[in-house]
Amino acid sequence: MSKDTNEIARLLSRHALAVCQTYLPNGRKTGNHWIIGNLSGDKGRSMHVRLHGSDYGPGAAGKWSDKATGEHGDLLDIIAAANGGISFPETLDEARRFLSLPRPNPPPPATSFLPSEHAAKAMRLFRSGKNLHGTQAERYLRSRAITASLEYEALRFHPNCYYREDDDAPLQAFPALLAAITDLSGTLTGVNRTWLDPATPALASILDPRRAMGRMIGHGVRFGVAHDVLIAGEGLETMLSIRTLLPWIPAVSALTADHLALLRLPLSLRRLYVALDNDPAGDMAWAALSRTARAQGTAAFPLIPALDDWNGDLRQLGFAASRDLALAQLHPDDIAPVLSPLNQSAPGEESPIPARGTA
Repeated sequence: MSKDTNEIARLLSRHALAVCQTYLPNGRKTGNHWIIGNLSGDKGRSMHVRLHGSDYGPGAAGKWSDKATGEHGDLLDIIAAANGGISFPETLDEARRFLSLPRPNPPPPATSFLPSEHAAKAMRLFRSGKNLHGTQAERYLRSRAITASLEYEALRFHPNCYYREDDDAPLQAFPALLAAITDLSGTLTGVNRTWLDPATPALASILDPRRAMGRMIGHGVRFGVAHDVLIAGEGLETMLSIRTLLPWIPAVSALTADHLALLRLPLSLRRLYVALDNDPAGDMAWAALSRTARAQGTAAFPLIPALDDWNGDLRQLGFAASRDLALAQLHPDDIAPVLSPLNQSAPGEESPIPARGTA
């Protein structure tokens, strides 16, 4: 392969889960593999795609094999098959589009994706939800020290949301927090489900209590409408913690580090803050998204928690200390006039600024 093709394959391997969710949406994550019927995207368990591994070689992320046919390949094969067996140059162009990379030549017409069955199901599920007030979803979020308003169009509650561990497992139902995934225009493209324990304010005791359906790439769960300033981050709990601390700045949850790295940004943005998780995946997401922001003329700044993430800070360090740490990392133009980083504490709380974490 050419140097350019090798680099595209390497970058795709670092986003193997996102590639599978986009081009093989009928599959399911099980451990370190995406499980699906075949390369055509049918439901089943014959084809396994490795999600984590080295960049190259037999154990690389993105390598797949089909036990029924003996076929094997990489993520470029998956992209080609999902687009009707397009040519290799067209496959590379589609991979560049997915990775938000510039094309070496004028681009051909963009591949159009028709609304999928998953997106339609996501819309029906979200419409069946109700307001969070007084529900198990509200109790769960409040137990995470999130005191921000939950009156968002993006959040709903379902008392009996179906869950199946895999295709052969029995169907179960749990209460669930539903979060609408939307594009920059506000169009719903998918729904994230967080299944909850029916009796306690906690996640349900199941293998995978968080799952998304529909199209996630580039999109997110939005809290407020961004114009010139936006805070972007990973999980819902993290971004609702940020809304608790900095409620005047719009925010978006991309749900995972992989999807945060691929988030599409409004062209009107002047400043982007990335609320990092303090781990290697957070570093990767910051590097990719800040590069995207700078390429479109947007200044990018990290918001670094003292502990693992901003919800951990809020729960363990308290509101005042967490807010002071966040305020200390904002551009002066983004600090609300009534606040200062050092003199605003919640009643009964001290407000030392904890040492910054590392990104």
